[in-house]
Amino acid sequence: MRKLLLAGLACLGVVGFAAGASAQGGSGAGNDCSKIVPASPFGPNDQTGATNRVTPAVTKAAAAEIQEGKSIALSNPLVDGVPLFGTRFTKTVLTAGSLAPGASYGKNDATFIEDTWLSQSHVGTHLDGLGHFGRGDCYYNQTQIGKYINQNNMTRLGLENLKSFATRGVVIDLVKVFQAANKLKSNPACRKPCLDMGTVISAEDIQAGLKMYNVTLREGDMVFLHTGWVDLFEQYPAQNALYNKGEPGIGVDAAKWLIAQKVVAVAADTWAVEVIPGEQPDILFPVHQALITDNGIHIIENAKTDDIAAEAAATGRATFFVNMSVPKAVGLTGNFVGIEAIR
Repeated sequence: MRKLLLAGLACLGVVGFAAGASAQGGSGAGNDCSKIVPASPFGPNDQTGATNRVTPAVTKAAAAEIQEGKSIALSNPLVDGVPLFGTRFTKTVLTAGSLAPGASYGKNDATFIEDTWLSQSHVGTHLDGLGHFGRGDCYYNQTQIGKYINQNNMTRLGLENLKSFATRGVVIDLVKVFQAANKLKSNPACRKPCLDMGTVISAEDIQAGLKMYNVTLREGDMVFLHTGWVDLFEQYPAQNALYNKGEPGIGVDAAKWLIAQKVVAVAADTWAVEVIPGEQPDILFPVHQALITDNGIHIIENAKTDDIAAEAAATGRATFFVNMSVPKAVGLTGNFVGIEAIR
């Protein structure tokens, strides 16, 4: 019965991380997390993770990428109707009461408009924080997370512990890589070439994408993977079900290679960054556990990568300075973000 349930959830694209933790060995509450999750290389009290690598020297070196001052958006607009994973929702409400007859203020007829955004933080283009994903109750840096959560927030591993993301970004155009290797299988619903769902991106594919633009990853880089899946996101709501059903993404070996490069974040134009359906049907979101739980490397989902991939193709330059705003919200596991590539 459990195998049937997992298979059904995987097919629907509705997979639970609790089930994934169970598949990893049943690490439940009360376990010794020192035996389940690696210690942080930044010390026993570290709650920051890979952004520790964005030092002033890294930021200064990345600033050399700004040559033209051109900004390219890497975030999809937040709007009702975009594809959302599982039971997540969004609702916007506009308040414009002062525009009613006689409701303005003062002799100068002052009016104002406000809006309300109601949703979870993991919608649209968003960052997965260190408190987002674990192995059972064991989270980044051997944190037994149950001790640090309450109804409203977390008291450990929240976004307020992040350091700067002012670093170098690198776009890897997997569409061009798969086209060059004559192995691109595009989904027919994509209006432009895209990798189809279930396509595994290997470490060799990433290396081929870097070689295409003569780039070597540096410690502290942010990696942006372009698969073309963003085209389905932009067709909301018509293709929402297809977008969420599965996705192309990196496999475990590619995650391990990126970890070895000491990057600070891995972004993609998909809703989970890793391949769905996964490489093993009873192991759910292993890349999330490898990057976030074990190494403190952030994941950015639903990034808008098509424009920067086109810019790289036109100029022959796949690197840029990352300008990214992340609300330092206390006790949150993640949040939508604003990202720009500054060329």
